Amino acid sequence: MNDMAPAEGDMVIRPSSTDHQLYDQIVEAIRSVYDPEIPVNIFDLGLVYTISITDDNAVLVIMTLTAPGCPVAEDMPGWVADAVEPLPGVKQVDVEITWDPPWGMDMMSEEARLELGFM
Repeated sequence: MNDMAPAEGDMVIRPSSTDHQLYDQIVEAIRSVYDPEIPVNIFDLGLVYTISITDDNAVLVIMTLTAPGCPVAEDMPGWVADAVEPLPGVKQVDVEITWDPPWGMDMMSEEARLELGFM
């Protein structure tokens, strides 16, 4: 068995390209996207799991939704792509939805919990 393999039940989220020069701008662009039913942006809600940026500035956003039956499930990836694509230097944007791991309220930022009255 590979010692690097995650144990059963461990969350598997690809790391983000936090050291890439576009990362902070992409995060700010994603923070402009809101779930229409919740007054907090999707980044602070913890819906964005990974922001991967290649050397040629292609962006992959892996995200989830609060629930599989979310009424904007079909629209949300487009909203994220539309927010990120206009940034100077971004070559292309792909947004993937994943359900693993499932979203939980513990994934929210401290600011989101405060805004929603959970702190």
